[in-house]
Amino acid sequence: MTTVTAGEPGTGPARLRRARFAIAAVFCTHGAVTGSFATRIPWIQEHAQVGAGTLGLALAFPALGAALAMPLAGRVNHRFGARAALRGLLSLWTLSLVLPGLAPNPVALCCALFAYGAAAGMSDVAMNALGVETEDRLGRSIMSSLHGMWSVGALLGSAAGTVAAHTGTDARVHHLIASLALTAAGLVAVGGVLDLRSEAGEEAPPRFARPPRTAVLIGAVGFCAVFAEGASLDWSAVFLRDVLGTEAGTAAASTTAFALTMAVARLAGDRIVDRFGAVRTVRAGGVLATAGGLLVVTAGHPVAAMAGFGMIGLGIAVVVPLAFAAAARSGPAPAQAIAGVATITYTSGLIAPSAIGAVADATSLVVSFGLVTLLACALVGGAAVLRPKGGPEGGAHALNRDEPTAIRP
Repeated sequence: MTTVTAGEPGTGPARLRRARFAIAAVFCTHGAVTGSFATRIPWIQEHAQVGAGTLGLALAFPALGAALAMPLAGRVNHRFGARAALRGLLSLWTLSLVLPGLAPNPVALCCALFAYGAAAGMSDVAMNALGVETEDRLGRSIMSSLHGMWSVGALLGSAAGTVAAHTGTDARVHHLIASLALTAAGLVAVGGVLDLRSEAGEEAPPRFARPPRTAVLIGAVGFCAVFAEGASLDWSAVFLRDVLGTEAGTAAASTTAFALTMAVARLAGDRIVDRFGAVRTVRAGGVLATAGGLLVVTAGHPVAAMAGFGMIGLGIAVVVPLAFAAAARSGPAPAQAIAGVATITYTSGLIAPSAIGAVADATSLVVSFGLVTLLACALVGGAAVLRPKGGPEGGAHALNRDEPTAIRP
């Protein structure tokens, strides 16, 4: 979508740096909601009185809500501008955190998670679109570090959730406090992002952007990584509790450990990819994540399982930012390709928890994470699709590697 800057004092280097930090804070806030929710899933499961299979079914509803709502984000951006749209959508997301803990039964939990997923999907699209535009105007890669900040937020949220679980705090109280704090933080952060608006007379974006063929394989690689991420984030605590008999506080800490490894790897991701290239980085990450998955499914002690989840996090951390970069290089319509890859990858993350629950109900959680291990292994073979066409292998910087770094007006 063609955009112009409206109501801005300027788009010089200082203004763009402030916008870069502001959008990073938005990513951090968004991740904190996910981390806060994930650590309290065992509490929510017990409160709503649902088993593993029913919980897996309920966790499909965020995917359904996101799939139906994500296309609306582009239209909201078009009508209200990027800053106002992000302000409203991010607030819906932070406030939706309170809903799952209020659900007293499976039906109410499904409805709550539907609304939760819709808010997640729309705010995710809005912040990633603004992140890409900020990166474009800066003339250098920032997407890996932005995703790193999302992981930092997930870490902070899960750390607070771990403390709440250790102290036996009711998740409804915990999530109300977290929701109010994160809503305030999000409103402050959004105030510093670029205020981008559609040009006068520009046609509203379509409700659904069909991804080009070249983007499908890239999206499949992202699918594998995000599936492993979503499964580990939402089910690691349940795995430690149900399979290894770990107490609630320690089980919740596994989610924190996973988020920590994701954050560290993403924050360092740009430098690693610049040195070794996208394909080698993803292949090595696939090997590491596969080893971590094998450690999880064979673990006889909580420490070993937590180490396995950490290895999965390290291995898959940079795949999604690299998938976006590869999509932008995959054809003549980079925006459409990025939108297609985003739809595939983020839908994967929302589907993963329900798929893990369904497999666990039919077999066991150990078998479920065997599936995660297979998908991690697929990254080793699929990494080649991230190689730039007609140019040197590289990461997010490869698109402009032969161009001077510049601030675009």
